[in-house]
Amino acid sequence: MGLLGGSFNPAHEGHTHVAALALARLRLDQVWLLVSPGNPLKPRAGMAPLEQRLSSASAIGDGRRVIATAIEASFGTRYSVDTLRVMRRRFPRVRFVWIMGADILIQLPAWRRWREIARNLSFAILPRPGYTRAALASQAARCLRGGRRPAHEAPVLSRARPGWVFLPAPENAMSATAIRETNHSRARHLGAVS
Repeated sequence: MGLLGGSFNPAHEGHTHVAALALARLRLDQVWLLVSPGNPLKPRAGMAPLEQRLSSASAIGDGRRVIATAIEASFGTRYSVDTLRVMRRRFPRVRFVWIMGADILIQLPAWRRWREIARNLSFAILPRPGYTRAALASQAARCLRGGRRPAHEAPVLSRARPGWVFLPAPENAMSATAIRETNHSRARHLGAVS
């Protein structure tokens, strides 16, 4: 199973792009879109309610291979390290791979007990416009360099000891921040016109 975590505020074509790439390149059975009840590293201002974000993520999933879930809310966990611990207990036969954009690899050292996560879970890193070069030179990439595997080993990532791959792929510039800014600009423009 691939785990693609995020706020999904809102979900968009970039998430669809990443999920499709992960399914194909990692040869996954499913990708779970883990809709965060509240990312500790993001401000609450401007964050849509969980139900709205889950609905947004469900709209880009197919309910079969790409599934949106608010499992963290049901677990009552706030940090990924705690969520993953519960998931390994609840789903002991499932092999998980964390899917993240290059921007998240840069942020990884800010995560609670990120090294523990890396010791227990494999990662697949996908490029993000403006972040890829910095991500591959980041603190996390340097600390985890011994576990890096070549991209052609991506299909065995879920079955091997924890490590990570960078998957070269076409970049998708879509971002939730840009969508929200566009929507706010439209709303301001409509308010000025009426």
